[in-house]
Amino acid sequence: MTTIDGEVEAGFEPVRAAFEANFARHGDIGAAVCVYHDGRPVVDLWSGVADPDTGRPWTRDTLQLVYSATKGATATAAHLLAQRGALDLDAPVAKYWPEFAANGKADIPVRRLLSHQAGLVALDQPVTLAEALAWEPMVAALAAQRPLWAPGTAHGYHGRTFGWLVGEVIRRVSGRTPGRFFADEIAAPLGLDFFIGLPGSERDRVSRMVYQEPEVDFTALPPESIPAEFRDMVAALRDPNSLTNRAFSVTDPAEIDFNSPEVQAAELPASNGIGTARGLARMYAALIGEVDGVRLLTPDTLASATEEQADGVDQVMMVPTRFSSGYMLPTETNPMTGPNSFGHPGRGGSLGFADPEHGIAFGYVMNNIIEGPNDMRAMSLVDAVRRSLA
Repeated sequence: MTTIDGEVEAGFEPVRAAFEANFARHGDIGAAVCVYHDGRPVVDLWSGVADPDTGRPWTRDTLQLVYSATKGATATAAHLLAQRGALDLDAPVAKYWPEFAANGKADIPVRRLLSHQAGLVALDQPVTLAEALAWEPMVAALAAQRPLWAPGTAHGYHGRTFGWLVGEVIRRVSGRTPGRFFADEIAAPLGLDFFIGLPGSERDRVSRMVYQEPEVDFTALPPESIPAEFRDMVAALRDPNSLTNRAFSVTDPAEIDFNSPEVQAAELPASNGIGTARGLARMYAALIGEVDGVRLLTPDTLASATEEQADGVDQVMMVPTRFSSGYMLPTETNPMTGPNSFGHPGRGGSLGFADPEHGIAFGYVMNNIIEGPNDMRAMSLVDAVRRSLA
């Protein structure tokens, strides 16, 4: 039986039970979960193995790459600049980044970058991985890129490009890279263990990711045997020229080794944030209230940041998604803990979110990357939080 380390306050025992079950029945290898309630940590648990190759154990301070859960941190940086009056989300991107005006993009407002409505999910000509990690070549390619739909008429998940698009606006406005701005203005005041661009001194604390093949390869099944709600997605995955495939192929080669030191050290503000569950939960707690004297966003800024901007069938994911300005909003498949929740999941299972109605902030990170609809780990933990609040 896996040993569970950490603490749980009375009333939140269901979260500990769900965390244990994730190891016993749902495939966790190494993981951590943290829950804040009304600005205080009430769950802080970790367990398992950080590196299956060496047997290194997962400890209180183990760091984990969280893929797209990074987008919530990047969005928070943009909203902090907006709150300070340095960035107008409804102004054209080209006001801050003049080169972006090329190819019919002069009037696209910053808010459409944040809400996945800009039509810049892919590149006509992918760049090399080295160019993507170097920042400037990728930013130049996106500035020159034509939108792939009329901006504002549809939304589609900018899974890879979101980080460079929003990150370059942050860089132009603040004079700092997005990772540096996050470190100085968000992580430092709150004491967060969370990085966008990993310092070399922290490398030995990072867990090694394991990639598990889906139990069922939906793309190999006959269409009539695929659940109706996933048929359009599967059809898109089968088409190499679909937006779905192109959106995740902005580099050549498309696959990126996120375990590599070079990738972890670079700033990829859409996908390579590295931190603890505690760091994620603490950031979200400071978005909805005060944490040890620090609150990141005022109630008015938070209301603007979390107002719905896009809803309906996603042009990339081919299933319904909802977005505010940078955060994902609850759906049937990702209900979080209430209708006013906001946050962001990451590839393979990680999740960070806040629920201002219930005073909840949540972070879950893990190193067993499980693809597909059968991964129940984060949702079982969220269900347990809901039961604890009942």
